[in-house]
Amino acid sequence: SLVWAASPGMLFGKTRDRSLHPLDLSWVFGYNSSLAVHSLMDGEDGVVLYVSSHTVVIHDILQNKQFHLQGHTNVISCLCVSENKRWVATADRGPDALIVVWDSYSGVPVRTIFESHSEDGVCAIAISQDAKYLVTISAAAVQKVCVWRWTLPTEKPICSIELKPEFGHQDYVIFNPQNPHEFISNSKTQMIFYLWVISHSLHSHSAWLLSPQTFKCLVGQFSQSVFHFNNTQALTGTSAGKLVVWDMDNPRTLPEELPPKPHGITATRVVSMQEESLTVLQVLESCIVTGDVKGQVKFYDEQLRLLTIYSHDKVGPIQSISFSTILRDPPGALSGCSCPFLTSWSDSSNSVSLMLNRNFILSTSDATMFHVATDSTNFERVTQEAKKAVNAIACHPQEPFVAVGSHCGLLKVWEYKQTQYLVSRIFTEAGIQCLSYDPEGCFLAAGFTDGSVYILDAISLQSICEEFQFSQGPVTHISFSHDSKYLATADENYSVIVYKRVLQNGSRCWEHLAGLDSHYKPIRSILFGVHPDSNEPRLLSLGEDRQLVEYDLNSSIKDHLVVTHRDRLEQDAVPLCLTWYPQLSTESFFLTANNCYKMKLYNTTTKVCRKIILGPTYGSPLEKIQILPRTSCADPQQHYLVFITKDKVGLQMLPLDGNPHKSSAFICHPDGASDFAISHDGRYVFTAGGKDRTFMKWKVNLPALDAAAFLGGEDLIPFYSLLDGGREGKFFRELEDYFYYVQLCRQGIGTLEKRQVSTHIPLEEIPSVMRAIGFYPSEEEIEEMINEVKFSKYADTGEEVTKINLGDFIKLYINHRPALGLSMKTIQRAFQVLGYDNKKRDKVIDRGDFLSLLQCRGEQMTEDELAECLTTLLCRRPRKGESELATCEPTGAAALTEEEIPAEITAEIFVADILGLPIA
Repeated sequence: SLVWAASPGMLFGKTRDRSLHPLDLSWVFGYNSSLAVHSLMDGEDGVVLYVSSHTVVIHDILQNKQFHLQGHTNVISCLCVSENKRWVATADRGPDALIVVWDSYSGVPVRTIFESHSEDGVCAIAISQDAKYLVTISAAAVQKVCVWRWTLPTEKPICSIELKPEFGHQDYVIFNPQNPHEFISNSKTQMIFYLWVISHSLHSHSAWLLSPQTFKCLVGQFSQSVFHFNNTQALTGTSAGKLVVWDMDNPRTLPEELPPKPHGITATRVVSMQEESLTVLQVLESCIVTGDVKGQVKFYDEQLRLLTIYSHDKVGPIQSISFSTILRDPPGALSGCSCPFLTSWSDSSNSVSLMLNRNFILSTSDATMFHVATDSTNFERVTQEAKKAVNAIACHPQEPFVAVGSHCGLLKVWEYKQTQYLVSRIFTEAGIQCLSYDPEGCFLAAGFTDGSVYILDAISLQSICEEFQFSQGPVTHISFSHDSKYLATADENYSVIVYKRVLQNGSRCWEHLAGLDSHYKPIRSILFGVHPDSNEPRLLSLGEDRQLVEYDLNSSIKDHLVVTHRDRLEQDAVPLCLTWYPQLSTESFFLTANNCYKMKLYNTTTKVCRKIILGPTYGSPLEKIQILPRTSCADPQQHYLVFITKDKVGLQMLPLDGNPHKSSAFICHPDGASDFAISHDGRYVFTAGGKDRTFMKWKVNLPALDAAAFLGGEDLIPFYSLLDGGREGKFFRELEDYFYYVQLCRQGIGTLEKRQVSTHIPLEEIPSVMRAIGFYPSEEEIEEMINEVKFSKYADTGEEVTKINLGDFIKLYINHRPALGLSMKTIQRAFQVLGYDNKKRDKVIDRGDFLSLLQCRGEQMTEDELAECLTTLLCRRPRKGESELATCEPTGAAALTEEEIPAEITAEIFVADILGLPIA
């Protein structure tokens, strides 16, 4: 097998074909600086392993290559590496949490444990010295500790124990290197010692809570614990710069069964090592190693006597230390590397009293990695990444450059084809929230969390004018017009602000034009376009208030932004994103996506909805959309859409028709994707991960999506699969019956004339059939459906369509019906808004208010319509002793409601007793 034949260094030895997916993860920028970074290989092969979001990255520094271990669907919460650096175990937190053991030589997942801690996942993990056992600690409120023999094909731990809440939240665990049947864990205040035997439960013994009175000194919070190499003690580092020494019973032999009482363990002393907080504690051969918040690495002997110190003023709080497995390399082993990640300096003032024979990798909590050559005290910076949320990303319109901004104020530009770092700038005043290049590639505009806007030179990142400060809240969107004459921003205060490039003193400069509080809910998109009858810029903004606002830039003057149109795009759903649709016909459209998984095409001039399509349904609605630029080798008639949802990035084939096989999506950032950008040639998509502090490069592979769409079937085959039971199911047969029953009704049920069977029904019958099969559209939705079919060919032929066949009706039904069906939660939310708490603390609507709302709000019903509707609904349930015909005789609405509808209506009564629908 691949694992059996694997060897160190093999991972990057050959090029792997990753062309099976429409989007392939090509590179990961940034990493989770709260987790450890591990040195896998050193010297001539500088390879490190770290976690970025839900992906494990094996990074060959010298060759500038990455290999990605993908399998987790949640953000990885903890990892550990075996002593020989071959086996890597990772675990995550969240729904369907996994534990995965990987072979770092081949990149193959050799063991996956499902449902290990189904409540909240795993918060700590360790692997034994012999690499046979794993120990995990759950992240639940009541923590569970499990020991696994991961080499056995079982989903059950070999032993486990639940911890008492008074032990505190245990967040660190480590095996005894000399005895895999012992391990310790610690919380901020307590350390627990464990002893286990196969087929028996775990035994634990908690050390008491240490207070300042215990040793008459401040102990501080615990950070990490280790077993002393003398095998009679354990050590725990603290935030007060101290080491707690725990003495354990001797002899250290494994009993055949657990003793009635656990081994004794006692805190015998607290050793003050330094003033600074200890963050890392390790044992290396016959040395004890500490790392602290000042970036110092110190080595001690078994008596805790200081041997040597490695430090540099550029190193921040240490998060992890990982030592090479090979002996010392020649000085500056990485110094000759041309890799863009390395910058080097040497601290000549630092003197050492002992030369160590292993180099090591440092990682800091401020997202910086260092390679330390122990024989020369060289601190070589491997990489420095964002230490706060990464929300801003933009691609250069002509060059292979991508700019990324974070909330820590770091702005970085990369050359993404060769993955070369180019230039960076740090803004100390505020965090970067959004970025945009102008179409000519001369400027890079940045919006900040304090409301300021910077316009920078696209190459040097130097400001070309004073920053603007006209937004009262964080700038959320920023965009240039097609001719680079205008710059528009949107902010969290629902304002749109426009800047204009003007000629001043013989040179071009930027000035503030005007701003307007255009919306009363968050702005989701701002979009520049071109007027169809001229080359003048056109500006639109879309908000969660369902309003599409268009501005007249030519008529706008200083401090006065002119609005030409305000259009309400949705009746009930909330629009989330907006883009221009490619010119695939004689009619021009813009495209929106809403929170009900629907995509809508609107005429760019009239703003009339022309088509509604079922969008991709990948767990959450589309958050942002953008048309993929065409590559040189792509079919000129074929277009694609790139989108992100809450946690996924995907591709959608155009034209849109609701075919589920024409889209594909992949998890990119489980904690939330904040933005994305597309390379100017359409070959790469970049996603920003927000609070996971990473961004990712995805290679676009269009033939894979084309193949998936082809294999999904042609014509109606993909749509039959979306019907309950498919083409041969009961639902389809009922739909056919209703379709032909309408034809009978149109010709007259009792007619004796020869029947004219047709494959079409008139458009005005669409609502009746829709309601008969369980879809109850509003009057506005009915109008949209009929108009969509009626004018579907008008732009091309000038004629209206008056009838629809069964195939087109099925597509219309699938695209217009609720994507996820009508849920009880939706109705309960309506009662939360419209109702009040009764004496039983149930949310209810008063009967009078219920009738008034139906007649006075929304799509208003007349009293006769309401009476007819309620009579039809409530006549299904005749009272005892009363004939069914008697109950269906028309009565006044008031009399009917008083008899059949209670004075207080709950959501359950409304659904079950009035609508007559079953409640799951």
